[in-house]
Amino acid sequence: MEATAAVRDPDEVDTDPGTGLTAARVAELTAEGRTNAFTGDSSRSAWNIVKANVFTLFNAIVGTCFLILLLLGRWQDALFGLAAFGNAIIGCWQEFRAKAALDRLALLNAPRARVRRDAQDVEIAPAEVVQGDILVLRAGDQVTADAVVLEHRSLQVDESMLTGESDAVDKQAGDEALSGSIVVAGEGIARAVRVGADSYANRFAAEAKRFSLVTSELRTSIDRVLKWVGWGIGPIGLLVLNAQMMVAGGWVSAWETGTWTQAIVNTISSLTAMIPLGLVLMTSIAFAVGAARLAARQVLVNELPAVEGLARVDIICLDKTGTLTEGELAYRDLVQLDPGADGWKDALSWFGSAPDANATARCLREPFPDEGPREASVYISFSSARKWSALSFADGGDETWVLGAPEMVLGDAATDAATEVGEAVTRLAAEGLRTLVLACTTEPYPTVAQEAEALPAGLAPVAVITFSEKVRPDAAQTLSYFRAQGVGVRVISGDNPRTVAAIARQVGLDVPKGYDARQLPEDDDELGAVLEAHTVFGRVTPEQKKRMVVALQARGHTVAMTGDGVNDALAIKTADIGIAMNSGSPATKAVARLVLLDGQFSHLPDVVAEGRQVIANIERVSMLFLTKTVYATTLAVLFGVMVLEFPFLPRQLSITDGLTIGIPAFFLALMPNTSRYVPGFLRRSLTFAIPAGLLIAIALTVYTRGAMALGVSEPQLRTGSTIILAVVGIWVLAVLARPLNRFKVLVVGAMFIALSILFTVPLAGEFFQLVDPGEGAAYLIALITIVTILAIEIVRLVHRRFLAKVMAGPVSSGQASASEVSAGEEPSR
Repeated sequence: MEATAAVRDPDEVDTDPGTGLTAARVAELTAEGRTNAFTGDSSRSAWNIVKANVFTLFNAIVGTCFLILLLLGRWQDALFGLAAFGNAIIGCWQEFRAKAALDRLALLNAPRARVRRDAQDVEIAPAEVVQGDILVLRAGDQVTADAVVLEHRSLQVDESMLTGESDAVDKQAGDEALSGSIVVAGEGIARAVRVGADSYANRFAAEAKRFSLVTSELRTSIDRVLKWVGWGIGPIGLLVLNAQMMVAGGWVSAWETGTWTQAIVNTISSLTAMIPLGLVLMTSIAFAVGAARLAARQVLVNELPAVEGLARVDIICLDKTGTLTEGELAYRDLVQLDPGADGWKDALSWFGSAPDANATARCLREPFPDEGPREASVYISFSSARKWSALSFADGGDETWVLGAPEMVLGDAATDAATEVGEAVTRLAAEGLRTLVLACTTEPYPTVAQEAEALPAGLAPVAVITFSEKVRPDAAQTLSYFRAQGVGVRVISGDNPRTVAAIARQVGLDVPKGYDARQLPEDDDELGAVLEAHTVFGRVTPEQKKRMVVALQARGHTVAMTGDGVNDALAIKTADIGIAMNSGSPATKAVARLVLLDGQFSHLPDVVAEGRQVIANIERVSMLFLTKTVYATTLAVLFGVMVLEFPFLPRQLSITDGLTIGIPAFFLALMPNTSRYVPGFLRRSLTFAIPAGLLIAIALTVYTRGAMALGVSEPQLRTGSTIILAVVGIWVLAVLARPLNRFKVLVVGAMFIALSILFTVPLAGEFFQLVDPGEGAAYLIALITIVTILAIEIVRLVHRRFLAKVMAGPVSSGQASASEVSAGEEPSR
């Protein structure tokens, strides 16, 4: 969607600029649907959000099991349904927030549009503009539809929010004025050629509003585990059901005697234990708490997994204007070339206080305040085409003052380092400063020349004035932080490459010059190579920004993009993590994953730290949940093949789930943690969870066989299994919580105390059907528990050493070792 020259459309409506459309013609065009009315499609329907978070395979399985238990009158065994319900609620809330932000996306926010109809200028709602309407444009107006300029008088349009170019653009007859741009000076009339959904602004909005969830390794890894379990849950469920019915006396006998109900309950117990629903819920809670913490630091999280995302970023792309700089010019200094000149201060004061002064000239108001009204006999307002303005005072002297771009006012002398003015201009421009020259002549300014807006003769340089963009005070420190963390930086801007490079040097980047994006290769592979080799890019179009992000992603990078203009929106949307300033456009903030509400670039290290805490703690917690999934799946297969009665009631598994995983995981997931992130979350988790889960499953199988040989009752068998699983599970918790501190010891100790209370309080024992396991079984329970704990310690030791070898120790200077990362532990100091 590049801003191209107008192309004649065969359906274009030709209109007389003097009279505009007639009421009858407007009615015809409206009836044909050729109006500016536009209602964009919702980013994602409410039904799709609910369907994606509620009507899932696992929610269907859990919901069915929950309903069956209620119908059987076993509500005590249906507590697992709360986790699925909580996860669905959090997931819907998260996506509804993202949808609300996207649906607020609007580039066109002009309250009224001014058009010429029946030879009268009238104001109408932007939606009522039709193709062929004559738009009457004045300073401050927003262009409401793509239009072709017909007449103009010093018409200047600010397209920076669309193209990234910070300078206003002069519009001549035949030029195209894009919808969403702002008239900053002059006036003109233009014919609307593209309206509604066809206009630039609305086509841009439609592309930006396409829904996409932020990439999350945590979420992707968990979804992969759920998919694996999903493939096995059907056949394993049938295997377990058959075994439980056979234990109950066979299918016919179980149905006739009513023991089938217990077989169903046992099967449901084995199936629900296989699904790590709590891991999904805990991840969502950790994201939500992280988002709340960032909100307290004035960082709005539009999508919760973005909290994790910035911890994985290895390249951050920065838009110069509004990100590294505050987007405003400031007066820097003045180099006087003619010490004997008089009246130059009055001239600069007049240029700065002129009613139509542009943004650069307005910077002169503070250093050269207006000390009294003076009338100008000649005044030529600034134009970005000729790049100068001229002034002669009516009340004294024959001087004519000209302020403008040095090379436009003085020609080659302004760029010749051998001249005094050329030396000053080239030296200051090399520092990235914007320069203007003030020149003076005593030659008369003839009327003909004035009408032709030509430069007067005999101009001599008086002073070189410099301006600079205001660099954000926190930019240099923040970029230094990213460099120390091994995160690459790319500065991408629509401005001149030399200017962008100078700003980059001011914030500590070592860049001799910028790369002109007009020379970027079309081939994506070649583009990626250029991006790897260079740091600063200027003259970048919105489409190129998006291409650059995609090219970096194609080379394996996780990319963050910051910006504030509409021209940044597509790149921010495409990046793995999009970050917008609150001062930016609504479009940019709507598609960003993170919004810096107070515009402080220095908050990004806080976001990185929060992301690290989330991903490191969830990794530690995931080992607990995945260990449970492994031992539950293994138990289901073993007991199904061996035709043994499943050794737990669902409510008894609620004890082990709560004390060994759910409750402690909540606290561990929210603890401070500054471990560096290393890719491979799922692999590290499974290398511990699989052997640990297999050991626990084998231990419970051995106990079941031994208890049956001892002749213990069914309630005693279930109680003994619950004791073994709870004690070993809490020990696994203690192993993964290392290195222990006071808080972690308190959490682990509280779980042991809670377990003791459940087994000693009569009411709890009655609810969970816990009994005395018997003296003979007690020795077997103690032996199996001790042996399993020792085996778990060996697994953890091998796990840490294996990861240390695979990850080759420290990943980079100052980074935690792989073994530390795998445990979610603090790096050694």
